Amino acid sequence: MSRGRVLELDDPRWRAFVESRPEATPFHNPVWARLLADCYGFRTFAFVLGEDDDIDAGVPVAEVRSLRGKKRWVALPFTDALAPLGQPDRLPELTTALDRQRSAEHIGSLEIRADARNGFTSVRGLAHVLPLRPDPEALLRTFSKSQVQRSIARSVREGVSVREAEHEDDLLETFYGLHLRTRRRQGVPIQPKRFFTLLWDRMIARGLGTVLIAEIGGQAVASAVFLTWNQRVVYKFGASDHRAWGSRPNHAVFWEAIRRACAAGTEQLDFGRTDSGNEGLRAFKAGWGTEERPLVYTTFGDSSTSPGSGALGSVLAATIRHSPPWVCRVLGETLYRHAA
Repeated sequence: MSRGRVLELDDPRWRAFVESRPEATPFHNPVWARLLADCYGFRTFAFVLGEDDDIDAGVPVAEVRSLRGKKRWVALPFTDALAPLGQPDRLPELTTALDRQRSAEHIGSLEIRADARNGFTSVRGLAHVLPLRPDPEALLRTFSKSQVQRSIARSVREGVSVREAEHEDDLLETFYGLHLRTRRRQGVPIQPKRFFTLLWDRMIARGLGTVLIAEIGGQAVASAVFLTWNQRVVYKFGASDHRAWGSRPNHAVFWEAIRRACAAGTEQLDFGRTDSGNEGLRAFKAGWGTEERPLVYTTFGDSSTSPGSGALGSVLAATIRHSPPWVCRVLGETLYRHAA
């Protein structure tokens, strides 16, 4: 059985391997892991099986720390799902070798954000994926009439228009402003603003993603960030002004994203992770005719090193909701990286 080996994320052998895999998603693109590393100070690497320049299987990994300093390996943090890549018969060997490496380096636990089968598996939410067609209008007719088709039509009647971000300020000011208000309403810290600066420079500006902004009378009321690569589009972040929900701006944003993806010949649109118990979001995504499946994560080692929520999370949520917006920002700057 192979011991496996570590490669740097910018190693041309790793990039060539990832680009050769048809199942690779935007989260497998080395740019994504490097962005996380540079923003949050994570040690990141690719762990692979294979001899010399040949790679049979591999997965990107980040080393993260809890507030108490405990180390964990995650493939990858702040990522909805990320299955190891490679020949199916080599994948169990890959994760076993990676777990041995974890133990040798005295790392508390390893989390694979996929069903690796040879570890402890648990369902962490739901995934919703929409297979795309060349003709978006034909696809439109497959959507729920009551939940989606009528909402799209209503957004048109209400004068909602959707544009693509063209400048950095569209992300760092327009989207971020909506995102900050949304996160405060939800009671969760916002990502550090430098994350979005890196996101624009590393991905959006290089054609690896797009930002769509819904407006009414020139006023931004909803926005979403989509990552694009390897014939896939992934919805990653969304924000909206709850006062404009009646005009259905979020439906307008997703419909525009679908139309653009179909025109580009993209194969599928991933609606992102839905946490267990969020039935409203689940129903929204199901209305688009998506294929629903459980999001299974696999843990090796000491699962107690994984971040928890509980009473502390409830107190934090209440604090954010009842505090000025700057509190949400400061907490994000200081705590967000520890929630990986």
